[in-house]
This record gives sequence, structure tokens and C-alpha cells, in this order.
Amino acid sequence: MEKIDQIIQTPESCQGMRLDQALAVLLPDYSRSRLQSWIKSGFIKVNGCQLSQREKLMGGEQIHICVDSGPSETAASGQNIPLNIIYEDNDLIIVNKPAGLIVHPGAGNPDNTLYNALLYHFPELEAVPRAGIIQRLDKDTSGIMVITRSLTAHTHLVRDLQERKIKREYQAIVHGVLTAGRTIDAPIGRHPVKRTRMAVVDAGKPAVTHVRVLARYKDITHVLAKLESGRTHQIRVHMTHIHHPVVGDPVYGGRARHPKDMSNETVTKLKAFPRQALHAWRLQLTHPKSSKQMTWTADLPDDMKSLLLLLRNESPE
Repeated sequence: MEKIDQIIQTPESCQGMRLDQALAVLLPDYSRSRLQSWIKSGFIKVNGCQLSQREKLMGGEQIHICVDSGPSETAASGQNIPLNIIYEDNDLIIVNKPAGLIVHPGAGNPDNTLYNALLYHFPELEAVPRAGIIQRLDKDTSGIMVITRSLTAHTHLVRDLQERKIKREYQAIVHGVLTAGRTIDAPIGRHPVKRTRMAVVDAGKPAVTHVRVLARYKDITHVLAKLESGRTHQIRVHMTHIHHPVVGDPVYGGRARHPKDMSNETVTKLKAFPRQALHAWRLQLTHPKSSKQMTWTADLPDDMKSLLLLLRNESPE
């Protein structure tokens, strides 16, 4: 559990500022929304009294912050699910999520998630929002994720994520042959008819994906995709938008056609690939405590490696 017991003397420069505004200046390690929730919960007293967040300060007040974080908002419990941990320290955990593992509990999936695994292996994450998870990968997308181990690290990295300072790169195997790399700048929002899907729509949120060709095969391309934004299903939606859907994508893939000279074995393996062939392979961020630039990579999983080997043998140079 993370406990905070701190007394601050407000400087004269805070005169006339609202309590939440002053706290945002005095406690930059915590988000405004978190500070406001502490004010409402009575964890923050000014000269021994509980004030509303809109109360204005005179300057010179004594502010007492006393937070004893209780259990997380959900009733989810820890489960002994193996984790592939690439790196950990007192502030961060970097995991390589396998395909098939859901990130958060939800309707129809109350347990057996990454969230449950984290609470089992790191019980202290109960004190951090969403057990420290600040991003998500689809159930059947594999790869690197960052987990924050403290409120301070959580606040810093959520801010960096919003400001696009965290760099994420994915590898994907897509249908068709891309003649060159490209930048896809197309807004993404809810599909106008199929509301459980996303789509490129004029009223959507800005979304930019940079695509680079890694290798070309017979009617298939291995690509690297860099995200500027982080919209739901962004790479899958953008690749379908340019008519190169991700292999194995059950939602956006459509019906793929293969050239007549492609072997039956390769066609069968492509059709039977059990998930979208998408892997978060590289993550770069600034460490919230040391300010050091750090980078991690995770090799392609065996299923994607095997498919690429088959394609390589199908298209000898």
C-alpha cells in the first residue's frame, strides 16, 4: 500500500488560487484528478479543516496530506498466472504479454487477465489505479507493455502517454504487397453501423500510423508500424483502410485472396492463423524517476516466426 503523510506550508504565491490549483503546483507528481479525489475524500486538510477544491487560499496556510490507499476499486483478486517479465525496478515493470491473455477484467471475462496476474505477483499494485496498467493490447495481440508500480510513476507516464512521449513500435504481417512505406493519417471512431468495431470516419479522433516495409513475400508483407496516437485497434483499422489487412484479423481482415501459384500449405496456414499477426515489439520511454531514456524489445513470438519462415521458403530470393 502506498501511504502519504506530508505537511506543506503554502507560499504567498498561492494567494488567491483555488485549493486544487495550488496543490497541482505544489505536488506536481500527482495528477489534478487524483488531488481532487483526495480533497473530496477528506485526505487533505487546510489548517485542520476540510475544504472544497474550489476554496481559495490566502497563502501561508498549513496543508496536511494524509493518504492511506485502500484496495483498488474493483473486487478482482490476484491469480497465479505466469508473467514474462523483461525488466523491473521500484517504479516500472515491463512485461511481454502473450497472445490470448486479456488485459483487464470485463463483462464476460471477470478473471484470468493480466490484471489478476499482476495483483498476484505484485500485491502492492492494489494501491495503483488499474494495477499500474496505463495502456492496453488486444487479447490476441502479443508484446511489450509497461506497468507502473507507484502513484508517482503512474502520473508521470500517463502524462507522457497523453503527450505522445512514449514511443511504441509493432511488427505485423499483412495481406498484399506494399510497394513502399507510408504514413496513414486518418481519423478513427466508432463504426457508424457496427458499433462494436472501429473505423476510419470523418468525425473520429486524429490517428497517425507510420508504416515501413521489412520484407515482401508472395502476396504478403512484413511491416513495422509506429504509432503517433493510440486509438483502439488503430493499426488493424488503418491497415484495412489501405487494403492491406493484418493476417488472421477476425474483425477487420475480410476474405483474403491468394495468388494461384502460392502452395496449398501456405494458403492453409494463412487461413488458419489463429489471431491477428500483430506484435508490440519495441517500447521507448523516459524513466519517471531517473529521467533516463530507456528502450526494450521483445522478439516475435513463435507463431509469427513460423509463418514468416514458411513465407520465406515460399518466396526464395
